[in-house]
Amino acid sequence: MAEAIVARLARSGMACDLAETVTDAREFLSVQRYDALVLDINLPDGLGTELLRELRNGGDRTPVLMLTALFSVDDRVSALDLGADDYLVKPFDQRELEARLRALLRRETDQKTDALSIADLVFHPSSLSAEHSGNRLDLTRREAALLGLLMRHPRQVLGKERLYEGLYSFDDVDVGLNAIELYIGRLRKKIIGSGAAIETQRGLGYRIVESA
Repeated sequence: MAEAIVARLARSGMACDLAETVTDAREFLSVQRYDALVLDINLPDGLGTELLRELRNGGDRTPVLMLTALFSVDDRVSALDLGADDYLVKPFDQRELEARLRALLRRETDQKTDALSIADLVFHPSSLSAEHSGNRLDLTRREAALLGLLMRHPRQVLGKERLYEGLYSFDDVDVGLNAIELYIGRLRKKIIGSGAAIETQRGLGYRIVESA
């Protein structure tokens, strides 16, 4: 089921890493920053709630959605009290999982609606689509995911490494950082006339702003 979730989220533009154990999750978290975590309670070598406790005690505020087959209200209350941000009980509809993850990301950026906008450029995370002046942009999945990352952090400079982490998982070993430059170049051409522009901050990264 975990592999199916990862594959489905990847198709919706969310790059995911699959940690099959608590130990694997600790190793991933030691080298990678994540926008959100989907954490099962029962794992082969321990409890996801213990990992959650470690994260919160260590000051890690990454949004966490607990995923479990347990139905007990006490279990749900316990996980929320430990610092979980949301809770989903198996079996579930994949669309609900994706919607809840998008809601967590909106909450982190204080975003009130699903649509993200800068000038006339509007991006819809739920459909990985963008438009301006009534015209829908022809975006590949990677281009749409990159645009979403930039628009969730308007006017904020995001480094190449940060953008790379948002587009690729650990399994994408054959892709280098230069791919980010390629996608940035393509996006710049596609948003011409929208009133938004992607700026390069030399040595730092990229940011999306309203064009002058």
